[in-house]
Amino acid sequence: MRTFIGINLDTSVKESIKAIQSTVKRNADRGRYKYIDNFHITLKFLGEIEQGDVSKVNKVLGQIAAIHEVFSLEINKVGFFKGRGSIHALWLGMVYDNNPLISLYSSIEKGLIDEGFKKDNRPYAPHITIAQDLVLNTDFNVLKDRLDLSIIPPINVKSVLLIKSEQIRGKRIYTPVSTFSFKNF
Repeated sequence: MRTFIGINLDTSVKESIKAIQSTVKRNADRGRYKYIDNFHITLKFLGEIEQGDVSKVNKVLGQIAAIHEVFSLEINKVGFFKGRGSIHALWLGMVYDNNPLISLYSSIEKGLIDEGFKKDNRPYAPHITIAQDLVLNTDFNVLKDRLDLSIIPPINVKSVLLIKSEQIRGKRIYTPVSTFSFKNF
């Protein structure tokens, strides 16, 4: 099954991101927009794993959740990954230097390496993808100025999830496989 480890977002955060996404839509000629239920922060993409690997991942996530405490993140930037003639992915980001998010990511990375999973080769860049294959009809900097990120409430990170990703009837569906709440939640 295709999987990743992620952070789910509260409904109020998702609805605020959807409002930001609506502004993006009004400033684009075309694009593929993430469904509100799929907004999340990826901690580690695992790709295809065997059913037997689920218990290894769960073991690591359970150990990590037992030592990590609830923390908050604030979305305060918008950016993109370039594509050929388009924006491959438009994302919302946060300041994460010296943040519990980096500690959480590092713990997951180390724990999974110890269980035989591959180390990520790229530096961790947490973000929430809101659109893909986007062609804007306005300058990106103008769009950035039109996006009021202050409407998005803080993200309260209370748990970590193993999530299955599958294509069902032409729609990408993310389904929690297991959830591990942090020690003070």
